[in-house]
Amino acid sequence: MTGQPFPVEAGHIMMFARAIGDENPAYQGESALAPPTFTMASAHYDPDYHLRPKPEQEWFGSGRDAGVMAEGAGGLHAEQHFEYHRPVRAGETLYAHLSTGRSWEKQGRTGRLLFSERITEYRDADGEPVVSAVTVAVVPEGPATPKDAR
Repeated sequence: MTGQPFPVEAGHIMMFARAIGDENPAYQGESALAPPTFTMASAHYDPDYHLRPKPEQEWFGSGRDAGVMAEGAGGLHAEQHFEYHRPVRAGETLYAHLSTGRSWEKQGRTGRLLFSERITEYRDADGEPVVSAVTVAVVPEGPATPKDAR
């Protein structure tokens, strides 16, 4: 199977469930089922994940200081959709396949808003679909102009 591997571990499921405040017994033990949105944790297994700090590189997410924001950044996570083809279970490895989805624009109060989708398909070792996740991001075309500057 190709794609970024994501080992689904019982301890990881338990910690994720605790982090979201859900003590459902189905999320406990070696045969645990994963809670909804759990596949978002796959980013922890991606060495190229853009929000992960990297040695000797400035990072915009440091809790130590305000950080550095890349030129042209400033977008927002607008939506997240999940389609479950079957439950995610402890002990399996999923493989994440990323692709680009639709893009569109809308006129906002301060200018054009550019929307784009990123699709992540999680498949099992047999290549069968498990979860399809669609992330929608929105970026303003330019900086907002204060009303008194117009």
